[in-house]
Amino acid sequence: MDQQQPPRRQIPSLLRGPRITLKRLLRRFSRQGLMRWLAFGVVTGIGSGILACLFYLGLERLSGFLLVHCAGLSLPHPSGESMVHAVPGPYRPWLIPVFTTGVGLVTGLLVTRFIPQAMDGATDGTDAMIKAFHKNSGTIKPLVPLIKGATAIATIASGGSAGQEGPISQLGAGLGSFFAQLLHLTTRQRRILLLAGAAGGLGAIFRAPLGGALTAVEVLYSEDFEAEALLPAVVSAVVAHTLFSFFFGSEAILDTPTYVFENPMELPFYLALALVVSLGARIFIRSFFFFKFKIFGRLKDRFGYTVPMVVGGLAMGVFGMYFPQVLGGGYGWLELSINGQLGLGFLGGLFFGKVLATSLTVGSGLSGGMFAPALFLGGAAGGAVGQVGHMLSPSVVTQPGAYTLVGMATFFAGVAHAPIGPLIMVSEITQGYGLLAPLMLCSAVALVLCDDIHLYENQVENKFASPAHVADATNNILEGVPVSSVFTPGRATILEESVTLRALAHIISGTSELVFPVKNAEGKLTGILALQDVRCVVFEACLHDLVLVKELMRPPVVVHPDMSLYDALMLFIETDLSQLPVVTSERPDAVLGMLGRQHVFTAYTTTLRHLKQEE
Repeated sequence: MDQQQPPRRQIPSLLRGPRITLKRLLRRFSRQGLMRWLAFGVVTGIGSGILACLFYLGLERLSGFLLVHCAGLSLPHPSGESMVHAVPGPYRPWLIPVFTTGVGLVTGLLVTRFIPQAMDGATDGTDAMIKAFHKNSGTIKPLVPLIKGATAIATIASGGSAGQEGPISQLGAGLGSFFAQLLHLTTRQRRILLLAGAAGGLGAIFRAPLGGALTAVEVLYSEDFEAEALLPAVVSAVVAHTLFSFFFGSEAILDTPTYVFENPMELPFYLALALVVSLGARIFIRSFFFFKFKIFGRLKDRFGYTVPMVVGGLAMGVFGMYFPQVLGGGYGWLELSINGQLGLGFLGGLFFGKVLATSLTVGSGLSGGMFAPALFLGGAAGGAVGQVGHMLSPSVVTQPGAYTLVGMATFFAGVAHAPIGPLIMVSEITQGYGLLAPLMLCSAVALVLCDDIHLYENQVENKFASPAHVADATNNILEGVPVSSVFTPGRATILEESVTLRALAHIISGTSELVFPVKNAEGKLTGILALQDVRCVVFEACLHDLVLVKELMRPPVVVHPDMSLYDALMLFIETDLSQLPVVTSERPDAVLGMLGRQHVFTAYTTTLRHLKQEE
């Protein structure tokens, strides 16, 4: 037995952390596993990037075959997505309802047979990802994103009014969830990898790594964002974007002029844009949920999933046969509007036509995302405002196409309560930040005006409303308090590996300690012995001279002075020990003393009392 008395030093108070040094920060970051999250982000980014490439390739090929080659349509295509140049066939628009109805039938049969549980309570793939994060512990069954991704390709390629964002975020999220389950990660880590996968898919498919990462962590809440997932989300989005660009190039989706906000006199017109776009957002939300619940919801309750999808596909196909401008994602029309090539009446017709087309497609349960339709609707409404502003004051509103860009981000910010990610994403899509000031202003106004409407059904207000953060009140308090703030160095009863059970019984009878660090002959800390581990044998006289401490100890578990009390609490829970030895990284075998569970509980109550007094 060895009695060790470490030198005493002044310990900071409970609410004043220790001096922060670079070396201490590096040690803390290492223990928190930042390198591990970087690695996870890279792997998730590679996987989601590959999925985005396959999704994009399948969509372009099938869309070119069905709409261009078979139906003979010649719709405008965005410059950044003109990878496949299908040869137009004879003009046969009657094939469009055939395609969309067939897709509705196949989709209905597949989801009814394999994934019926995944169809309820979600607007689209992004909403399903949000639901998995909040309510399903970050778990997504692998079959769900695979079927939804494949059917989304068929839906969009056949002319359905939906976007790539929903299915690709669900595919990436499903990959992140699968990866976490494969590695047996914790629920918290699984949720973070789910977001990293979604960010990778978004960053790749939209050529917008920063916007994709921010949107993935922001869309979960209407008044908050998941900051903890930002690092792996950014890494995943960058890796996925790089992989996607390697195969398909880094050209922006939309070929746009370089618009720059220079005239402050335009601000009233941009405020008018925010008002009009917010009104348009309300019209869209009311129409979409009316079709989803009042029409297709009643059909689903009576006939199951297949009938409303067939009806929705047929209605969408007939509508698209006469008005092909509403087919698909519609980025080609947005590019024309940004470049000032569409008139006021045409933009108004596009807006209301797209509202109906999206309600028929996604509202009926067909696979597809809401991001592209939201951008389309915002761009159409913003472009109309720009046209009116140019007619009223051509010397002030000199570039009406810029209003299309601002309207895109404003609309999604209003309906999804996500102002930052879409703003950055639109800037990345167009590869220009000259309109950042009006983008920020209009997004902020739309957030206020659209405060009571929500596109995503599973979006919650903030972390306190999410089941994923029920323990955050405790976590946040303890994570801000270091061990050194509550721990005072003192005597620690240290055992040697060669101590016999007889000697151990005498030691236990002479001390009130419950946990004992164990060292070997060289003085290295090799284990820890708890009274609860030896209670059943310590009084067996026949074993007193036969059993050594080395045979009874468990692997060493230690805490560091700069470790947070939350991390220490997790160690107490995992080991079921009442005390843990405290050591420093510089001297890992020198025990400073023992940290007790009561120190953690006392720190929590003291800090909580202090915070209440400050309120």
